[in-house]
Amino acid sequence: MIQKREFAAVILAAGKGTRMKSDLHKVLHPIAGRPMLHHLMASVESLEPARKVVVVGAGREQLEAALGDTARTCLQDPQLGTAHAVQQAESELDGFGGDVLILYGDVPFVREATMRAMLDRLHAEDAPRVVVLGFEPADPLAYGRVIADAEGRIGKMVEFKDASEAERGCGLCNSGLMAARASDLFGLLRRVGNDNTQGEYYLPDIVNIAIGDGDACAVVTTDAPGEVAGINSRAELAAAEAQWQSFRREEAMAEGVTLKAPETVFFSYDTQLGRDVVVEPNVVFGPGVTVADRAHIKSFSHIEGASIGEGAQAGPFARLRPGTVMKKDSFVGNFVEMKAAVLGEGAKASHLTYLGDAEVGARANIGAGTITCNYDGYFKHRTVVGEGAFIGSNSALIAPVSIGRDAIVAAGSAVSGDVADGDLRMVRGEQIVKPGWADRFHDAMKKKKAAAKKGG
Repeated sequence: MIQKREFAAVILAAGKGTRMKSDLHKVLHPIAGRPMLHHLMASVESLEPARKVVVVGAGREQLEAALGDTARTCLQDPQLGTAHAVQQAESELDGFGGDVLILYGDVPFVREATMRAMLDRLHAEDAPRVVVLGFEPADPLAYGRVIADAEGRIGKMVEFKDASEAERGCGLCNSGLMAARASDLFGLLRRVGNDNTQGEYYLPDIVNIAIGDGDACAVVTTDAPGEVAGINSRAELAAAEAQWQSFRREEAMAEGVTLKAPETVFFSYDTQLGRDVVVEPNVVFGPGVTVADRAHIKSFSHIEGASIGEGAQAGPFARLRPGTVMKKDSFVGNFVEMKAAVLGEGAKASHLTYLGDAEVGARANIGAGTITCNYDGYFKHRTVVGEGAFIGSNSALIAPVSIGRDAIVAAGSAVSGDVADGDLRMVRGEQIVKPGWADRFHDAMKKKKAAAKKGG
């Protein structure tokens, strides 16, 4: 059993992200409804770090607002390279004697197991001073290379532009992520120079400095190169979204969910699906959705902030907004919108209905075209529909209003007062019939039109 050791996470997020062409900080752009930085933070949190430090620069205010009190921040200004960025965290780690894991805010998919492997490698028998996370992409392109032996001991770190042909033939690339003991890290960083074309202090140089001292450094290689993909542009953001969605779809199906057309279903980072759930094509889940066992989500539905009960059905073309609760075996059909509303067990709203700020009792039936008129221009008001009630088509329930148990509201009614249990409420204007009026009207208009044509 590997002993649990104290560690700190240093996350670099000072870059300007100019390729994103956005007023929003690069690492706050969302993937599956969650900022990419928070994807990474969630993985880090699962390892229970002693400290978390985010190095900020451009867009500092945005990052500090997004982080709140979940992490400490330190400022890199000016921005003189990755080694310089990590150095800025030294004061926040004053007195800390554990390990330091160095991560990047725009590399959001690093797995818990990978981070743990890096930290564990620090305490292997050869006790490397620095551990590097390597990866082997299908096309190494211009990534820096990690020259290592079969046991993962690094002989050299080399940038692509400085590599020999033989070194460029090495497929093991540097992800930029590293781990080191705090007692080693900042001493090595102080020895990094900036004698290069960019005049910057590069983090990989600490590996070559340690090797030059005669100390061991090691590489841990991920078997999933996608987890170290960086995001620097809108195109890369879209690719990251596609990567995340593909993984989540596979995971959902492995857990017993039927996806009729997986590539058309989009999940949020926190979507929860039960067993034997069926999701038809072109369904979008926003944040905060839970779907219980055997529920059925039909095509072209958009769901966020909603709880869908066991055996319930929604759609097609359903719009379930935050605060929606569909209880067991309830049913929402096409072109029904719900917001802050509860649909009781076995209740139905089959089509063309808006239920806002409402509570609908078990087995109630909401007819087509029913609207809960919940907003008076200043305040929201609540509608309550009792168990077993029947609301006729094209009814307007003008909140605040309560419809009793087993009550009936006749089709076309505009109800502004409470309806007692078992009552019928019919609110319609008097129907007036004028025999033959339509025939006389048509005859007169036809003659008028004929005369107009003759005169023209």
